[in-house]
Amino acid sequence: MFKKILIANRGEIACRIIRTARAMGINTVAVYSEADANSNHVAQADQSICIGAPPSAESYLKADAIIKAAKSTGAEAIHPGFGFLSENAGFVEAVEKAGLIFIGPGAEAIKLMGDKITSKSLAIKAGVSVVPGTDGAVGDVEAAAKAAEKIGYPVMIKASAGGGGKGMRIAENAKTLREAMPQAQNEARASFGDDRVFIEKFITEPRHIEIQILGDQHGNIVYLGERECSLQRRHQKVFEEAPSPFLSAKTRDAMGKQAVALAKAVGYHSAGTVEFIVGKDEDFYFLEMNTRLQVEHPVTELVYNVDLVEWMFRIANNEKLPFKQRAIKPKGWAIEVRLYAEDPARGFLPAIGQLARYSAPSGDGIRVDSGVHEGGEISIYYDPMIAKLIGYGKTRADACARLGAGLDAYVIEGLAHNRQFLRHVLGQKDFAKGNFTTNFIAEKYPEGYRAAAPDDANLCAKMRALAVLMLAEYSDRMALISGGEGETQFTLKDEAGAATAIWHRTTQAVEIDGKRIEIKGNFNRHNRLFEGTMNGEATVMQCRHHAAKVEIMAGAHRLEVHILPERLKHLQELMPATETGSGAAEIRAPMPGLLTKILVKTGDKIRAGDDVAVIEAMKMENLLKADEGGIVAEILAEAGEVIAADQPLIRLKDEA
Repeated sequence: MFKKILIANRGEIACRIIRTARAMGINTVAVYSEADANSNHVAQADQSICIGAPPSAESYLKADAIIKAAKSTGAEAIHPGFGFLSENAGFVEAVEKAGLIFIGPGAEAIKLMGDKITSKSLAIKAGVSVVPGTDGAVGDVEAAAKAAEKIGYPVMIKASAGGGGKGMRIAENAKTLREAMPQAQNEARASFGDDRVFIEKFITEPRHIEIQILGDQHGNIVYLGERECSLQRRHQKVFEEAPSPFLSAKTRDAMGKQAVALAKAVGYHSAGTVEFIVGKDEDFYFLEMNTRLQVEHPVTELVYNVDLVEWMFRIANNEKLPFKQRAIKPKGWAIEVRLYAEDPARGFLPAIGQLARYSAPSGDGIRVDSGVHEGGEISIYYDPMIAKLIGYGKTRADACARLGAGLDAYVIEGLAHNRQFLRHVLGQKDFAKGNFTTNFIAEKYPEGYRAAAPDDANLCAKMRALAVLMLAEYSDRMALISGGEGETQFTLKDEAGAATAIWHRTTQAVEIDGKRIEIKGNFNRHNRLFEGTMNGEATVMQCRHHAAKVEIMAGAHRLEVHILPERLKHLQELMPATETGSGAAEIRAPMPGLLTKILVKTGDKIRAGDDVAVIEAMKMENLLKADEGGIVAEILAEAGEVIAADQPLIRLKDEA
């Protein structure tokens, strides 16, 4: 086995690879950009070496710098992780030419499967079901429109060299196709250096299900069940689970056999994934093959009790697989969510910033794969994923319960994130029943998600009671209220209205409008996490205290409670129940990013919904539309400028 490997990646996947390498007694070398000098993967590796500036093109995509780092540190092999150079056949060839071992599939398999057009042709020859579409790339909009008419709308425009949702657009008709195709081509060019796209039929009521395969260099290939990846947003997976709550054993077996047949057709070795789109009648079609480790690999590892990274090492070291297909059986259920730095209340736009507080949960049936730490930053340069949280149990209900508990106890502060959105999805009845498609999030959350007060009066009362207790204990410690062993009365106001609360100092109970709530448990003042019971029921809530305002988060709900001691109740008119916007006639950046284009000029008359600018963030091109109409009075930023969230870009004036 290798004595030392280099990891050509960053963040959580680099940390994940280091974990297995350390368990196997393999030393690791981390590479990092200047932006990642204080990152977890750098601290955890045995050695580290800086390879360039923050932009990926100047660091993690510099094959020559990575190979030079491997040679200079005495590494024998390179693991690419996922993303970056993981599916770059030229990189594999360069690694092998340098006398190093690539921990992954061969260059030829990557080349064949990395091109969606070629892979589709090979899939047909291997007897794999494919989605109707163009035979090759389409170079102009008119040719694409003709092809789409023949295939039948809706159609999907897909980057030939794509992956990770980049360069993909859905067109419902010829008009939207003409708008979407240039955007898909621009994204493809920016992400992959290849703007070729092709057209295929878009399946309605689709589910996205993938088969995990593992092959050695001796011709042995097996599949380790499937992963359900249908819950997506903008073609990016958000929830993943194994096994699928939808698939029958018969369909699972058929998909697995087709995945193995395709892998054999290209002489595949290492870990890989064959992705399918599945219709409501379980008819399935090949989408693509990912010639790398997948982000969602932990759910397979938990259900099949296998370390996929370990087997990537062993296969690269020319070992044979010991597994027989008939002996591979799932055990239990695992569900993964991706915690992103993004703002669900603003259409899930990406966010950046410092993790002012960060504490991951732990316990039976909970796994966290992360590459961040408290005080670290989520930057504009890379994917905004904070961590992956996985719940595992004997049944799907067990996995959901553990995942929910993990989300409730996951403390993330300092930037916008999707923790409570994920918690809300987990609580949806359709999700609990396994009744969803790839359209689930778009249909259920068309305007995004904003955590609000619960409809459940009992839960609302508990949240209010904890808010009162937090403020009362703080005020007592600071001698802001009278001491002794008696009671203290408070006036509170929140979304649910106004109320009177009484805090019983000796018992820590709180009465709200006559309803008594007994509170017992521990409050972690650093993480501001309460874990205990309320009226005997297990309770986990997160608390934020700001002077006379206490913010309580319970599950997917949020309640902002304004509280004053009774002796100061004359000030309650200063306690606002809701916040109001600025109302300024400005068009602001909804996210941080690179302002690539301004589509209007001073004096232009625009209407609500008009395109006004293009912002590139996390390699995605985002079209900014006007929220209101008016005359463009002033352009406040220039193309090529790096902008912050909420930065004013265009000032409007009313029409004369």
